[in-house]
Amino acid sequence: MIDKPQWTTACVRARLHVVAANPSPAERAGALVTCVFTTGDPLQVDDPHSYIGEVAVEPAGSAYDGVVQHIRPREGHRSMQNVSPATTVTRRGRTLSLAFLSAVVALVASFAAVGSTIPLFNVYRAEDGFTNAGISITVVAYSAATLSTLLVLGRVSNHLGRRPTSIASLGLLLLGCVLLLNVHHIGILIAGRLLMGFGAGLASSSLTSYIVDAAPTRPAWLASVASSQTVMLGLAVGAIASGALVQFGPWPRDLIYLVVIGLLLVSIALIVVSPETVTPKPGAWRSLRPRVGVPARDRHLLPVAAAVLLATWATGAFYQAFVPALVEDQLHTRSPLVLGLVFAAYMGPSVLGAPLGGRFTPAAAQRLGMIGFLAGMIGIITAIATGTLVLFITATIVAGASQGIAISSATRGLLYGSALAERAPIFSVIYILSYCGATIPALIAGQLSGSFSLPQIALGYGGLAFIATLFTVLAARNPRSDATA
Repeated sequence: MIDKPQWTTACVRARLHVVAANPSPAERAGALVTCVFTTGDPLQVDDPHSYIGEVAVEPAGSAYDGVVQHIRPREGHRSMQNVSPATTVTRRGRTLSLAFLSAVVALVASFAAVGSTIPLFNVYRAEDGFTNAGISITVVAYSAATLSTLLVLGRVSNHLGRRPTSIASLGLLLLGCVLLLNVHHIGILIAGRLLMGFGAGLASSSLTSYIVDAAPTRPAWLASVASSQTVMLGLAVGAIASGALVQFGPWPRDLIYLVVIGLLLVSIALIVVSPETVTPKPGAWRSLRPRVGVPARDRHLLPVAAAVLLATWATGAFYQAFVPALVEDQLHTRSPLVLGLVFAAYMGPSVLGAPLGGRFTPAAAQRLGMIGFLAGMIGIITAIATGTLVLFITATIVAGASQGIAISSATRGLLYGSALAERAPIFSVIYILSYCGATIPALIAGQLSGSFSLPQIALGYGGLAFIATLFTVLAARNPRSDATA
């Protein structure tokens, strides 16, 4: 269809409408190539013979019938400046916009369900006698369930489709919320969080891949920010809403779960009416065999991405497991709304910080983000030692915004140049690293909570942030194929 590349890369991403598997000359002449160049300007070219490129053709009927990895005009062809901009919006573009919106809403709802439990931890501690160690075990159970789901089911959406796996993830989260409507024993809380972990793990792979599949091509950073930071937004929304309803609403132990159940049902309906972005294919059972990895071109990015994800997600788990007790014991407030705001102050600014990283190369953004993250952690530890709530919230916002820059930039680097079938496995690796960061330190800290004070445990998390920041500053690198991606 299109010859192999004979020129250097001049295209970041392109869509090729392949009219047939072996098109005739007449069919080739009618093919449409829409290319997005490094400037982000969409260009429409009516004669595909004017270009040389390497084509990786996806199955017919998928969101992108083909993906051109490299493209450049032949010698003597008119300059790029003389190619007219595309003005037509296709029906496929509109349906993909619906899929993008639906996937974003569903991912927010998914992690709002996860975040909704956080302000209730102090209620369970006060009314049911749950301990810090017990709460820590629920965080570990959630993270372990998410991690195991990613290992086993991380690639299944490539075979069954994004829509059915996304709906299954939302269903598991809904069941978890139903179970948590009657929590009076630590075992029920653990079981509910396990179900949420299974649902969140499946959502982390299927919904994030769905978002990237259907994301608009401009702005260029939108796909990585929406896929990586929607999780943080959902956690923040769930925590704030839960804190407000626990403190001011009726049925303080139940109302937030009823609200989240409604959101999950709306999300399921949106996914049902959205288009599929991959063509189901055989091999689903084989895909259940755990296999992790990223394309060879991305492997040099993994060590720093791992450092970023481990340190930032470890702190997120710290906020889930120990900050409820810290807010009450060290910062002298029992308000569920304040607790929800404190948790959201870490997760929410991550969404605002993420687009800032798009102004820099992935390596520079990761360095900037991790330095800011370490500064925030130093402020958090200082606030805990002095019992200063205002400083604690301010430092939390700094750490949260900075982690958004670092995480989205690490994600952007790993996603650069990815084909449709590579995205679910890449996101599985990203979230496996993330939940390892959430699980292992939380498990260790939970075991140490009987021997060490909460300020001492916070200091240990600060040490982890320092090591990760130092490694990132020294070792961060850009994608090999384009240092400015």
